[in-house]
Amino acid sequence: MSKYLTDLESDIKIKNQAIHIRPINSNDIEREKQFVEKLSPESRHFRFLDGMHQLTDKAASDLCDIDYDKKMAFIAVIKNPNNGEQEIGVSRYATDDKNECECAVTVADEWKNHGLGRILMNKLIDFARGKGKIVLYSIDLANNTHMHQLANDLGMNSQPDPDDATMVRYELTL
Repeated sequence: MSKYLTDLESDIKIKNQAIHIRPINSNDIEREKQFVEKLSPESRHFRFLDGMHQLTDKAASDLCDIDYDKKMAFIAVIKNPNNGEQEIGVSRYATDDKNECECAVTVADEWKNHGLGRILMNKLIDFARGKGKIVLYSIDLANNTHMHQLANDLGMNSQPDPDDATMVRYELTL
């Protein structure tokens, strides 16, 4: 593994569990599908804004296809004695031509409220700054209290969507 990729990895401990954070890759397609399938209906709804129950092979492949510039994602994994690594969280962005990045973060239900979302987002924010990105933003449902709290913790500004009262735009100038 190259030193660049190794520098993007880190190890933390939450709930007395060793957690490894690293860039997502094409070997994570099945892991990403399993992660989404294990989310509660509410968590899937807040992440994908629809009634999706599982990722298609193509959608999972697209989510695991990063280029370390316009598309980036970090996953948090724990060791599972039965099948290697288990994904418990992910943060990601996709950028446009103006160097504004739409971001998302999802944490497995049993790992919420332990700081993992903030850790994943801080890793993504630091990476985006290093790449010269200008703005990180997220468009979320207004009743997503976990995202509202995380956005406040990260110092993101919030603004209601003028066209849809059920949506909020969170934004962080990098």
